[in-house]
Amino acid sequence: MADSPARPSGDGLTDGERYAQGMRVRREVLSDAHVDAAIERTTPTTAAFQDLITRYAWGDIWSRPGLDRRSRSVAVLSSLIALGHHEEFAMHARAALRNGLTRDEIVEVILQSAIYAGVPAANTAFALARPILDEGESAGA
Repeated sequence: MADSPARPSGDGLTDGERYAQGMRVRREVLSDAHVDAAIERTTPTTAAFQDLITRYAWGDIWSRPGLDRRSRSVAVLSSLIALGHHEEFAMHARAALRNGLTRDEIVEVILQSAIYAGVPAANTAFALARPILDEGESAGA
């Protein structure tokens, strides 16, 4: 019998519990400062979206046991490069460092993306990553 797919660790949680779990994971991955700033910018127009991403992206998807956070960061960085979502790339490059990826591993993700997502996309990713990775080097990371 084949193994069943990994289930979210939030399986059976109420929306409120899933939100709390998502907020915990979101803070661990992105940092308290980033999440606090996002919450501060929340308006009545964006409140439902903030709730959605906290419960769904962080409380369900990022909480699943099937991949560790390092692997999730590789997948996210690759997707952001491939789809040209530059506005989120720097945030997730910082998160990748928090999730244990090294500077060299992030460079390798960008190089790999150059082949499958295109050289211009990787060039932009390098431009966005450079200050983050250089900052980590100067801080001894």
